Amino acid sequence: MFGFIVMKVSIVTVCYNSSLVIRSSIDSVLSQSYTDIEYIIVDGGSNDGTLKIVNQFADQIHHVISEPDKGIYDAMNKGIELATGDIIGVLNSDDFYSSPDVISKVVNVFKQNEGIALLSGNVDFVSERNLIKPVRKYSSFNFSPWKMRFGFMPAHPATFIKKAVYNEVGLYKVGYKIAADFDMFIRVLVKHKFKYTKLDKTLVRMRLGGASTSGFKSYWVSTKEIARSLNENGVYSNFWFVFLRLPIKFFQLFNPWG
Repeated sequence: MFGFIVMKVSIVTVCYNSSLVIRSSIDSVLSQSYTDIEYIIVDGGSNDGTLKIVNQFADQIHHVISEPDKGIYDAMNKGIELATGDIIGVLNSDDFYSSPDVISKVVNVFKQNEGIALLSGNVDFVSERNLIKPVRKYSSFNFSPWKMRFGFMPAHPATFIKKAVYNEVGLYKVGYKIAADFDMFIRVLVKHKFKYTKLDKTLVRMRLGGASTSGFKSYWVSTKEIARSLNENGVYSNFWFVFLRLPIKFFQLFNPWG
């Protein structure tokens, strides 16, 4: 179903008023050593100069959309629908790939494991003051689908999914503010049981302060949405199962390699 040798990779970057950060995201994609990359930028109608920066790379970006949307997941869906690659990665505007060989490593793993539908690597959280030194590490390596009932999931920014999977399970649900990525993982890995693999390498660096890392209020909303997704997909859990993942996240804040 998914077997092929030549693999085109589509990278979707979503942004809104991201003029302070988007250049590093774009640079990290355009500097990749892998050559068969389709780059798509979906902007929510920025008014801060974001598009001026994007347009500086117009000859290297395959598609640029700039229009109002219904939130970050709606923007992701627009990019995925445009994508023609065999593999799709979503890189938000405040994230960037950790090295120029990230996509080459990803493609090599897919080629060595033709039956897999999804690959997840690790994310280093960094502060704006130091984009190299990790403050916390989000590792996908110890992930297993059964842990999703407790609210754990692979690192979404470092996940690559085959286009055929989206065609089968559908796009991100725009009714979620924070946890549509969790819901996607539930549908792909638990409900449909697609095969996956993990790459124990940092693929993405992610600035602290995004929608999913911005404090206790965000954590509370994500917990409710995760519990809702588990219920909607028939996975036994409850709010407190999910809420109690917080101590592990707190420990990681002080132990970046834990």
